[in-house]
Amino acid sequence: MKPILNGILIILITILPLLVSSQESKILILDNINNEPIPFANVVLTPLNNNTIIAGYVSDIEGLVIAKVAAESIIKLTYVGFLDYVDTIMPGESLTIYLKRASYNVDEVVVTGQYDASSQDQSIYKVKVINSREIQHRGAVNLKEMLSTELNIRTSQDNALGSSISMQGLGGEHVKFLIDGVPVIGREAGNIDMDQINLQNIDHIEIINGPMSVAYGSNALAGVINIITKPTDRLLYSSTLDAYYETVGVYNLNMSVSGTAKRNSFGFNGGRNFFSGFQAPGSSWGQRWKPKEQWNFGGEYKYNWDNTYLKLAATYFNQELRDNGLLLPPYFETRFDKVFFTQRIVTRADFKHKFNARSRVNATTSYSTYHKIRNTYLNDLTVLEKHLVPGAQDTTKFRDLMFRADYSYGTEGDKIKFQTGVDLNSENGSGKRIKDGNQDIGDYAVFASLNYTPIIRLNIQPGLRYIYNTKFKAPLIYSLNVKYDISEFVSMRASIASGFRAPSLKELYLNFVDVNHDVHGNEDLLAETSVSTNLFFQYSSSSIRSYVWGLEMNLFNNNIKDNIQLIPLGEGSLVYSYVNLNRFITRGLEVNFNNNVYPWLTVKFGYTYTGQRIEYEGLSSTDFEFYSGFNTTATYNLKKWDMNFSLYYKYNGKYPQLYFVGVDETPEIRFMDSYNTMDMTMGKWFWKRQINLQVGAKNMFDNTNVAVAGGSQGGVHTGGSGSVPVNWGRTFFVRLQFRFNK
Repeated sequence: MKPILNGILIILITILPLLVSSQESKILILDNINNEPIPFANVVLTPLNNNTIIAGYVSDIEGLVIAKVAAESIIKLTYVGFLDYVDTIMPGESLTIYLKRASYNVDEVVVTGQYDASSQDQSIYKVKVINSREIQHRGAVNLKEMLSTELNIRTSQDNALGSSISMQGLGGEHVKFLIDGVPVIGREAGNIDMDQINLQNIDHIEIINGPMSVAYGSNALAGVINIITKPTDRLLYSSTLDAYYETVGVYNLNMSVSGTAKRNSFGFNGGRNFFSGFQAPGSSWGQRWKPKEQWNFGGEYKYNWDNTYLKLAATYFNQELRDNGLLLPPYFETRFDKVFFTQRIVTRADFKHKFNARSRVNATTSYSTYHKIRNTYLNDLTVLEKHLVPGAQDTTKFRDLMFRADYSYGTEGDKIKFQTGVDLNSENGSGKRIKDGNQDIGDYAVFASLNYTPIIRLNIQPGLRYIYNTKFKAPLIYSLNVKYDISEFVSMRASIASGFRAPSLKELYLNFVDVNHDVHGNEDLLAETSVSTNLFFQYSSSSIRSYVWGLEMNLFNNNIKDNIQLIPLGEGSLVYSYVNLNRFITRGLEVNFNNNVYPWLTVKFGYTYTGQRIEYEGLSSTDFEFYSGFNTTATYNLKKWDMNFSLYYKYNGKYPQLYFVGVDETPEIRFMDSYNTMDMTMGKWFWKRQINLQVGAKNMFDNTNVAVAGGSQGGVHTGGSGSVPVNWGRTFFVRLQFRFNK
């Protein structure tokens, strides 16, 4: 009898903990204003004794989660538009949680330029965040579409070189593009082609207007756009499938999968974007919008210790763009076709370790390659055969090795915080277009900043960057940022900062000659230096039940010395080279008015007024030429049906394009006519937010080409008068997304 009792006792001792560990906890999630349930909130449970996620849940339509809690755990709730909630929960405990609404601008967590991940409101920089919900509502396929309706950002299109951007009146060569902090390489005419940056795996986008050279070095005179990818360790398992069709001939299919197993997490994403090309109605020549096919792949592995993580990642991008020529006389049976192949590969490793709550170290290293091939074929349509044209092939390669590491000390509550680090970049370019076939440039820097809070509402942050450039002597770069909370609702940010941009390898050594281009680098170029000032005011109203609003105003001035421009070598010349201007100055203001009628309506209005002026070689300077812009964004949520409706409108004012007739000629101005754009989207979730159907219309005013007039001669890609392409006309799209999370 005794052995039987001992056996039963052993079984009970073994089973009882399991029974206890499987206790269910009911968690009810409500809105703290109207006590309505919050469906589809994310709930993550983490044991107190380690950092391994044991469970992830999504609340149902009644705001209810039934969770299996094995031991005392940390519970974290997140939902867009509400402040995060963190508490502890015991096995079998039932909770009713009231989430608090965030302010109109949503108190996002940002990482760009920060010592450590920080709330948007506490950052000493004004960081604009385009969050995942906005990306979802926008229906954008690539970064150009996403930014095209943003205020004080103008996008343009060259159908040979791709899309480009300007911020605060400064061109894309002054904007630093980052993906998770790693610079994007492969600039054409100084710009990153934003059509090549897919949004499928993007969590959010952080934008800082104004010079960030102390933190990020060259190309950051106008600001930084940091694209943050989706983390792989947020849920136990996640997978998405995204199918997109647009009536102009766009067919996209993308997928991703990620998972977590104890301390390990992984992710993979891939997709194909295809555009069949477009010719404007009534055109008698070849397709202005060239057909192209893009492939994107990425993979990531991350290992978490208690206070440390190591992440390894790689991405691959491949694009084939076809430029089919016109039929050749006398029989119109042959033509010259050009095919451009673009390949970008990035491998990276990230390391982060927290010594304690105040002390941490971050390190990132990456190796990026950019490879572009141009082949020209003689296409005989009578026999359907193609032959490479001898001597009409070109291959250009760029490689960039980057290492960045920083040590920071302090938390948000400390009076004194600081950061110091190194930023090392080595770039190599090779190919027939590059002088002597191969060139190198290195940029090696150390940087430091100190953040001081003498009183509760005042925050001061000076910074310095020392640069050693292998080809140019760089000055000591400085910055001073101040944030002062005048009251609970009013804050002010002010900054003065210098900048430095070394000429790129293309600007120094490129020789690009074909039937449409005759562009030459200039080894005598000087590096650009700048001084910029910004003054930013923000008012956020107190929460009045279901309505909050805010007003923002930003004044800016950018003064660039030895600005680099592409200029014809003489009046009427088709040969272009890069030269330094004496000065290029932009100044203006930006105003934003934000409204949130919770929970169903968000409306934003914005207005900008920007001027630019140039001085060159003692010639008469241009006056300030100003242009304006206005945008409106409105989103209406029909909570009962889990539907949303969004409208995006932007007015692009008459735009001055400052350019030169020749190196010894007075600068001239031509004007691009004003135009309006408007997009509309509608989305509906099904099956517990696992399927989303989105339909919409883009470019509803049917813009294709915008008239340009003035001046005697055009640029290297366009004529002095005529028109420039801005879009391929009005289109409609449908998108179907499948999302499965655990």
